[in-house]
Amino acid sequence: MRIGDLAARAGVSVRALRYYEEQGLLTSVRSPGGQRRYADRDVARVLLIQRLYQAGLSSRTIVDLLPCTETPSHEASDLAFERMRQERDRITGHIAELVRTRDALDRLLAANRTHREGLVPG
Repeated sequence: MRIGDLAARAGVSVRALRYYEEQGLLTSVRSPGGQRRYADRDVARVLLIQRLYQAGLSSRTIVDLLPCTETPSHEASDLAFERMRQERDRITGHIAELVRTRDALDRLLAANRTHREGLVPG
């Protein structure tokens, strides 16, 4: 199928599909005229890529995970699990950092309110 057909069937933009190819997430075969051609199975692959992006994973991480879907095995499953766990830990750390930053901003806001209340109207 052509790139526009895949985009329509997967519910993504043509631009997204080109990006996926640039990142090594998706491959196509070129027609003699240079047009990209995809297999029917690529619809499911694009949907999976979308789910992985929605989970906050980077292209690099997704590249690491995709082989697990192509050649399923206990070893591949274990590797995918560990990679996703690492990403979850990274995100959890980022959340903790954001909470600390928010708390520091809350303290600044409270100090500002206190200071503002002490100002003489005028």
